[in-house]
Amino acid sequence: MNIIKLNAIDSTNAFLKNLANTKPIENFTIVVAEQQTNGKGQRGAEWLSESGKNLTFSVLCGFKWNEISLFTVNVIVALSIVKGLKKFTDLNFKIKWPNDILAENKKIAGVLIENSFKGQHEIQTIVGIGINVNQGNFDLLPQASSLFLLANKDFDKDALLAEIVNELKSNLEAVKLLGEDFFWNEYHEILYKKGIVSTFEDLQSKRFVGKILDVTRDGKLRVVLDNEIVAVYDLKEIKMLY
Repeated sequence: MNIIKLNAIDSTNAFLKNLANTKPIENFTIVVAEQQTNGKGQRGAEWLSESGKNLTFSVLCGFKWNEISLFTVNVIVALSIVKGLKKFTDLNFKIKWPNDILAENKKIAGVLIENSFKGQHEIQTIVGIGINVNQGNFDLLPQASSLFLLANKDFDKDALLAEIVNELKSNLEAVKLLGEDFFWNEYHEILYKKGIVSTFEDLQSKRFVGKILDVTRDGKLRVVLDNEIVAVYDLKEIKMLY
């Protein structure tokens, strides 16, 4: 693997994007930082991480535009994180729409994927991943935890990084043979709160209940409301409450 290790950086995604825009770099180049000062998650949320305790890294992936649908990349990334982590612990992992990773119902990882078109046929994808590994304090984040707290042991960050990226490479290659349906089925099998009545909040902070049916191929959440109407929501339209 081509791994660039940094002590501190504002954002590994931004660093890798700038690097890729200035010179050709190989697929699956990784930028990993001990401390990320301006990490971002979905909806622009800040990703807070204790220096030296966690994994914050970005991976460059390049595709032909017709090789794989964009949200299937999200699905494969989330599954690759779960499969990689399962090599080290038997915690109960779930994927919370669209691609947050939960362990024992606590958020332990987040993903931010940024796509840009390079010419007519090339898509450059930068996958940013933050994983709470050995951090021991989440006083201001009651819904968050770490592998250390949940499994009661320290984890080797380098070994986790290598396993997750290997899973990602393997799964992105396998999709050409297995097809996208294979990974979507796996995604839905561990989708958090699928088939369970849950509480949501819309853009006006209004709360409502519904039961998750599935996620559409363009990344939208299908929910059966209490009046039996099936509603479809984009990522920015609602959030699911724990």
